[in-house]
Amino acid sequence: MAASRADLADDGFAAPRLFSQGVSYTYDDVIFLPGYIGFPADAVDLSTRLSRRLPLSIPCVASPMDTVSEAAMAAAMASLGAAAVVHCNTETDAQAAIIRAAKSRRLPFVSSVPFFAPSSAPTLNDFAGNEYAIVTERGDSLSRLVGVAVAADAASREVPAPVSEYMRPAPRSASASFDFEQAATFLADEGLDYAPLVSDDGEVIDLITAKDVERIRSYPKLGKPSLGSDGKFVVAASIGTREDDKRRLEQLVKAGANAIVIDSSQGNSIYQLDMIKYAKMYPEVDLIGGNVVTIAQAQNLIQAGVDGLRVGMGSGSICTTQEVCAVGRGQATAVYKVSSYAKDHNVPVIADGGISNSGHIVKALSLGASTVMMGSFLAGSHEAPGTYEYKDGRRVKKYRGMGSLEAMTKGSDARYLGDTLKLKVAQGVVGAVADKGSVLRFIPYTMQAVKQGFQDLGASSLQSAHDLLRSETLRLEVRTGAAQVEGGIHGLVSYEKKVF
Repeated sequence: MAASRADLADDGFAAPRLFSQGVSYTYDDVIFLPGYIGFPADAVDLSTRLSRRLPLSIPCVASPMDTVSEAAMAAAMASLGAAAVVHCNTETDAQAAIIRAAKSRRLPFVSSVPFFAPSSAPTLNDFAGNEYAIVTERGDSLSRLVGVAVAADAASREVPAPVSEYMRPAPRSASASFDFEQAATFLADEGLDYAPLVSDDGEVIDLITAKDVERIRSYPKLGKPSLGSDGKFVVAASIGTREDDKRRLEQLVKAGANAIVIDSSQGNSIYQLDMIKYAKMYPEVDLIGGNVVTIAQAQNLIQAGVDGLRVGMGSGSICTTQEVCAVGRGQATAVYKVSSYAKDHNVPVIADGGISNSGHIVKALSLGASTVMMGSFLAGSHEAPGTYEYKDGRRVKKYRGMGSLEAMTKGSDARYLGDTLKLKVAQGVVGAVADKGSVLRFIPYTMQAVKQGFQDLGASSLQSAHDLLRSETLRLEVRTGAAQVEGGIHGLVSYEKKVF
């Protein structure tokens, strides 16, 4: 027999009651009570929206950080049905080039294959660890393709020699518009070990190899990609709120950005409101505002006309805003409060920060978010910028907060409204994260775990989870410190933790 509403009222708390007590809760502070399972986990639909007009197949967004989101991350995330926001901590032309690189293909990767002119005499180091290099008339992607150089051939020379002496004739090119399966079939049908990717206007985009095909085939099967109305990958980009960002905005729109994220640590400012007003001259792109953690902040940005909201202040693993400035909010409370208001205005919420595991994703989405934005969760991946190094025997990549002094020297201090100040105060740190492999591998496994979490809640879709939340069917409790310990791994002398 089904429990009555009175019985349910004594079992856990509905979200409005829990989050009205003046307590700032993090994801770890709260736990959901299980619901009724009436469907298999694979039937859970995680499709959602990044912003008003941009649908995604899965609710994941890569953060606009210079150690997270550049072309390789953008292409990989879009191929999975997610999205990345390309950071703005670089020159405008460089950021626009990153967007064009990601949107110029339908493959789930961007290689770092070098370009040489026939007269170039590269050393093995110039191949930068790549097995091949592309040879064009002028050594750039816009000139005519003339051949392919193989690193092993360069290494066999006693002294560096012109590429023209040992380059191999260019094989038949594959179309840059090919998706992964089309490109793989092309290589197999032509009997090729590699093929250049060339756009319709003759630009050499990249090189795909049989080894690339084998590697990607070893990952879970790619799902429905995130494609814009132009049939190209969905790629978002960030800007600041200064006068120079108006020119940046123009260039990013020309480069094909599908959404623009105004990147501020505290989004409720006259600077952001002015930028929102200005950005409305580009109605073809969705505008995402933030960051916010309160209804009042959200109200100002929604009234100004944003198409999405980024929620979170000081909850990231490398962010020290709450410690330094004494402002912010626990992320569970922030996501619930803001999304409760934003839903009435058809504005999707991006839960930004505090994501360390699949359970945090389940909590963020079930509390009203449409997507989760991740930084450290993705920073150790192959697709993140930077190179791996070894620290205390572990393979790691650098990961830094955009509020760190190191990042501020590149220009990110504008995000914290500190670019006009003589004295710089850090609101972030520089650290390192462990090698996690490719996002093409671990994101599908993470999404499977999220589906299982939704199944336990009795939610067959993201919309279903939101409906359960609003109807007060979804029940929560606060966990004591002991309960949090009990809910994790405990009581073992040692253990090996493998998620998949």
